[in-house]
Amino acid sequence: MKYKNNEFFIDGVKLEKLAKKYSTPLYCYSYNKIKENIKYFKKTFKTINPLICFSVKSNSNKVLLREIGKLGLGADVVSIGELMKAISSGIKPKNIVFSGVGKTPDELKYAINKKILLINAESKSEILEIERISKIYNKKVNIGLRLNPNTDAKTLSQISTGKKENKFGISEKSILELIEYIKKCKNLKLRCLSVHIGSQILDHRPYEKTLNVLERVLRKSKFNFEYIDLGGGMGINYSDNKKKLNLRKYCISIRKFLKKNKSKIIFEPGRSIIGNAGILVSKITYIKKGNKKNFIILDAAMNDLIRPALYNAKHRIIPIKKRNKKTNKIYEFVGPICESTDKFSTIKKFQELSQKELIIICDVGAYGMSLSSNYNVRAKPAELLVKNSKIQVITKRQSLKDLI
Repeated sequence: MKYKNNEFFIDGVKLEKLAKKYSTPLYCYSYNKIKENIKYFKKTFKTINPLICFSVKSNSNKVLLREIGKLGLGADVVSIGELMKAISSGIKPKNIVFSGVGKTPDELKYAINKKILLINAESKSEILEIERISKIYNKKVNIGLRLNPNTDAKTLSQISTGKKENKFGISEKSILELIEYIKKCKNLKLRCLSVHIGSQILDHRPYEKTLNVLERVLRKSKFNFEYIDLGGGMGINYSDNKKKLNLRKYCISIRKFLKKNKSKIIFEPGRSIIGNAGILVSKITYIKKGNKKNFIILDAAMNDLIRPALYNAKHRIIPIKKRNKKTNKIYEFVGPICESTDKFSTIKKFQELSQKELIIICDVGAYGMSLSSNYNVRAKPAELLVKNSKIQVITKRQSLKDLI
């Protein structure tokens, strides 16, 4: 995805052409970028040969899941819907991990009958429920235990999952007690110790701290886990500051860990695979002049991309056509929804803009469309996949007729 002669192209296709044909707001994904991200991830961790399970919650489009599965990834799911989508997209159950704190009996029954690789349990109550269902079906169920390592991931508080005050995982003390309990269960097979400390992590040190906690638990438990699930959370660069997670250092730490603990590693990346492979194209509806800034009112809104409103997350905004002429005006890019939080970014020294121009909101492949809604009775946008200069509509634009 790059500019050519000051016009933006995605995998060899002129983006303006796509916006005119398919209208806006419009999600577009680059197959080549997805492939490149997966290749980089695999290469970085080649020496530990992990099972990589794509985090379906980050983007659950079935066409994208099928392509990701073909590129050798399994799936990490957190609901029966995600599990159904992953399986129907061709991802094998033996490469699927089911996470989440609130799996219902129906969800557990479905996962057990599909013989997925692991159900990562997050409480004793859940383990008792899995045991009850396993007895009904007379099956031995593979489970993992999710540890809460009480580690600060140094990320947004809304997407931190590894601190003791978070709802996720089981305390170290309770984990040790549950290991002893599961050893006595005829219908449960404990195969994995799992951990996930948060999302959009850009510092390898919280991961290293987590490995130290895992090391301590393994030493105390004296249990040989077949799998260590290290979760995901690897961040991407949403701005121009070039800050990047050092995956190489993380890999070195894991290799040291594996010298003492002979287990297969599982990763659950989402954002680092799909985040920077997606963009949202929007048209300027109006430019409203204010006292200190001009409001650039877009046809995209917080229902299309809620991350800025929900987390105060930052996404780069760039023009679809580059021009050298910059303005000293302050531009605030906002949507039409009746909420003051329906804004994307405030930018100084942008190029001069006019009504009906097209802009691009970058790095929306993860938690963009998957968090979209019909708030204000707005139809969800279309999604396109550009693969080797060929365009595929992977989600049709919703019609108001369908909604109403």
